[in-house]
Amino acid sequence: MKSKVRHFLRFDDLSREEHEHLFARTRWIKAKFKSYERYWPLEDRTLAMIFEKQSTRTRLSFEAGIHQLGGAAIFLATRDSQLGRGEPVEDVAQVVSRMCDIVMVRTFEQAIVERFAAHSRVPVINGLTNEHHPCQILGDLYTFAEHRGSIRGKTVAWTGDANNVLTSLMQAAERFGFRLHVATPPELAPKKPLLEWIKSSGAEIRVGTDPEEAVKGADCVVTDTWVSMGDRNGARRHNLLKRYQVNARLMARAKPDAIFMHCLPAHRGEEVTDEVIDGPQSVVFDEAENRLHAQKGILAWCLEADGR
Repeated sequence: MKSKVRHFLRFDDLSREEHEHLFARTRWIKAKFKSYERYWPLEDRTLAMIFEKQSTRTRLSFEAGIHQLGGAAIFLATRDSQLGRGEPVEDVAQVVSRMCDIVMVRTFEQAIVERFAAHSRVPVINGLTNEHHPCQILGDLYTFAEHRGSIRGKTVAWTGDANNVLTSLMQAAERFGFRLHVATPPELAPKKPLLEWIKSSGAEIRVGTDPEEAVKGADCVVTDTWVSMGDRNGARRHNLLKRYQVNARLMARAKPDAIFMHCLPAHRGEEVTDEVIDGPQSVVFDEAENRLHAQKGILAWCLEADGR
């Protein structure tokens, strides 16, 4: 009997045990790659990549990743396909999943990727939506482990907008048992459903408005761009977020050995200064590379080839 299709649409789709297995496989896959050893568990498998939102790192990491695992990738932009001309998501999902072995979707609404997965015969991976960015947090947690060991019991600080990356980071805090201190402007704070989830989840997440208080004593400081694709009122957002910039003074509030993360692209001089992103505490380029390796791990996991 065929097992249930393994989708990855939110970070909390996987249990802590499944994530730990995934990170162990990622470490093994990365070591193979660095040693120039061929590892092709997905030979003859095809990944369809559907982009409604443009991307550099997501396309490159998924396309390179499936090739490095022995498979092939097909790029589909919604503007060039029938999906962009009004074909129902459900119909596209049924057609694409009959022709490919796995699908990555990067789109605006989480509901779109959820509908796609509900009508797909093959695994679907969320490459990013407005509400969630689980693949980014996979890479982030793996990067933290490489630099500082287990994240359990550590303190992570977020300063900036309450966006999709933060939502996935909150789910990771619940799964892995680390403290998450969040500072956002009141106007850009987490919405009521997310605040209610925090209360019911048992996660050690503190939400406030003071970036200095959030960063104090942190093991890791994380931020993101102030204006994302599709955001409006950029000038207003910049005014609200100016005091949330990660600069040397703010990083000094964290532990001396704290690391700095940013999912990129970074707008230098806005959410982060050059001296931080180029400084010795920054791991942003390790973080970017580890998207590749973590996503190879999730590709293999979704296709149940993660033990080969």
